[in-house]
Amino acid sequence: MYAETPKLVLIDLDGTLVDTVPDLAYAIDSMMSQLELPQRGEEKVRQWIGNGIERLVKRALLDGDKGYVDEESFQSALHLFKVSYDQVNGRNSKLYEGVQDGLDWLKSQDIPLVCITNKAEQFSVPLLKALDIHDYFRLVISGDTLPQKKPDPMPLLHAAKFCGVDPHAALMLGDSISDVQAARAAEFKIICVNYGYNHGLDISDSNPDAVIDSLAQLVDFIK
Repeated sequence: MYAETPKLVLIDLDGTLVDTVPDLAYAIDSMMSQLELPQRGEEKVRQWIGNGIERLVKRALLDGDKGYVDEESFQSALHLFKVSYDQVNGRNSKLYEGVQDGLDWLKSQDIPLVCITNKAEQFSVPLLKALDIHDYFRLVISGDTLPQKKPDPMPLLHAAKFCGVDPHAALMLGDSISDVQAARAAEFKIICVNYGYNHGLDISDSNPDAVIDSLAQLVDFIK
């Protein structure tokens, strides 16, 4: 894919590095129970991840994307979710197979790494630390770090500027159409994994530059 090694690699968190569904689903179901509403379960939560916790909470309350939640009810539910998730964040979440090998290989190439996620900082940084991968990253840009988050290109362009790298020399690794849209808007290259959270859709249909089964395969795509 590359005539030369990218000068910067940005990596998404949920669905790319870490399977966070067990902890997120636990927090969602705890929230729903406290509200005396039906629990949603891991299968549904897996389809709803990828646009930040606010969207996840709304989807849980509505059992999907259709309908309206008044602001007071939403804020009450969001608070309950945050309290529950803070208690379990990282407890049952796990690195996907090949992630450790992929990070180690990127580190061996002296490529600066930045984690870019729509997850709020109060959850993203503790999760990275709980799984012992926080120190791989020069910078962590969370969903509330900047005024905009993915699929807006702002976080990607901020990372490139922070690291002093031209966007055309940067690569994004993600799992969803949101990652592809952000990368295209920022003029980054984009490689997606095929195992993440893309609302049940085939990530190949979003036309990333490549699709891989594991971050351990990066050695075959980055020359």
